[in-house]
Amino acid sequence: MSLTETKVTEGYSDKTPETRSHEGNAPPHGEKKGDPIDWSADNTELDPQTEDQYGSNFKNVQQDGNTEVKEEYGEAQEFDQMGLADELLKGIYAYGYEKPSMIQQKAIPQCLTGRDVIAQAQSGTGKTATFSVGVLQRLDIEDKRCQALILAPTRELAIQTHRVVTALGDYMGVVCHAFVGGRRVSEDVAMIRRGIHVGIATPGRMMHLLGKKFIDPESIRMFVMDEADEMLSKGFLDQIYDLFQFLPREIQVILVSATMPREIMDITSRFMNNPVKILVKNEELTLSGIHQFYVNVEREDWKFETLCDLYEAISIKQSVIFCNSRRKVEWLTQALDDRDFTVSSVHGDMSQDTRETIMHGFRTGSSRVLITTDLLARGIDVQQVSLVLNYDLPIDRESYIHRIGRGGRFGRKGVAINFVTNDNLRQLRELEQFYNTQIEEMPRNIADVIEPY
Repeated sequence: MSLTETKVTEGYSDKTPETRSHEGNAPPHGEKKGDPIDWSADNTELDPQTEDQYGSNFKNVQQDGNTEVKEEYGEAQEFDQMGLADELLKGIYAYGYEKPSMIQQKAIPQCLTGRDVIAQAQSGTGKTATFSVGVLQRLDIEDKRCQALILAPTRELAIQTHRVVTALGDYMGVVCHAFVGGRRVSEDVAMIRRGIHVGIATPGRMMHLLGKKFIDPESIRMFVMDEADEMLSKGFLDQIYDLFQFLPREIQVILVSATMPREIMDITSRFMNNPVKILVKNEELTLSGIHQFYVNVEREDWKFETLCDLYEAISIKQSVIFCNSRRKVEWLTQALDDRDFTVSSVHGDMSQDTRETIMHGFRTGSSRVLITTDLLARGIDVQQVSLVLNYDLPIDRESYIHRIGRGGRFGRKGVAINFVTNDNLRQLRELEQFYNTQIEEMPRNIADVIEPY
């Protein structure tokens, strides 16, 4: 299956709904204690308007035992074929989109049906706009209560998503607010009382607002988890289960991510009802728009001089350097500054205001080199980034695609350079095997390779 092909299946688990288990405090779709869900009920019927609009090809996929049976789901080659409101289309085109990406062609129509959706595509293909369009189209603008919650694993991703939703809904009169740590809760409560349509949050802040009943859970119709693999990792899993205890049973759940390991898919069966799955296999996430190279520096303490030589030899618009620890970020920033390189850095121990100020400077071009940890490996869309340099190979191989995706957002081209020592050459080969890609040794004429970007 090529990168442009999408496998759409249903019923990933071989368990029938009646036999799914929900151990401990893990109730699906807002199930309260003492309020069992009738899993035999048909929760996937489409409303007549949706079925008329998209046709009968949105009917359920039937399963025969453990066999997944594929069906041709509807898709739209153009945004104006999706039945979107004129005001939303105007926002889409004003944002700069002309033609939907493959994941948008496949997943937006599914989101519009109200069905639960799991959507996976490579980094930089427009996943944020995918669920944003789906949410915006289904809003009742006259209803000033919060109708959609979008969860993000980091403050930065929540703020970035807020920008996208606000821009796409600009002509609709949509009110969107980002609930993130580092801001006063009283500001959030004031916004809720004035009326919002969409809330974007990190898990901790959303738990607080729902737990204190500042947000009416009965008004929420859509729940989106961005970067679902990160959200459902051990650090967030309990909070996600707790959140679902506050949400109404009949709610649409949308999960999007660049990677979706099988164990994560198994977890989603606990709180999703017959989701439509739009998947791209891990080995096909090759980031074909990115030229990937490696430099064998042999020893760790030779990385710095190699980096200095590289930046003296090339001319780039903007670049991101990834390190595996906060301490190394701070050390490398100071070391480059001592060599008169103009760089900035962000990491998780900085205050939110400080990080936002630094990111604003990077986006506007006042800073051309940003050094960071995996904090920024997910979801931060800086249009001008053309080079990503892994000073350290990522500890988690699934973070690799998030990192180097910065250099090739949504079809653009870019270059990724990986520094490797003799000790982690094997790790590099494992990355090649995992993504079914080839990472070539950096050529001597690397300046000529980077120049077009």
